[in-house]
Amino acid sequence: MKTMSIKKDDLVVVLSGKDKGKQGKVLSVMPSERKVIVEGVNVVSKHKKPRTQTEEGGIIKMEAPIYACKVQRVCPKCNKPTRPAHKLLADGKKVCVCKKCGAEI
Repeated sequence: MKTMSIKKDDLVVVLSGKDKGKQGKVLSVMPSERKVIVEGVNVVSKHKKPRTQTEEGGIIKMEAPIYACKVQRVCPKCNKPTRPAHKLLADGKKVCVCKKCGAEI
């Protein structure tokens, strides 16, 4: 399993593709595929067939996964996209910091 700098519930901005510039919250992360699902980004139409009589079918809109290299975390303090840097605190704890303003992410 590969590690990724983007985690669930992070605020990210899309760097390239049809949704370039859009911001959204990460709904899920797939480290083995190096992909993430972002809220409101890469929305596709899926044709759903009803499996039972009570279930409804039709065309539903849902978010599809995009590659993690196409998104970048947004700093909560300066509100700019940034690559997170890692910093060791005095007590030995490792934290992510913004490269632009130095705030903890």
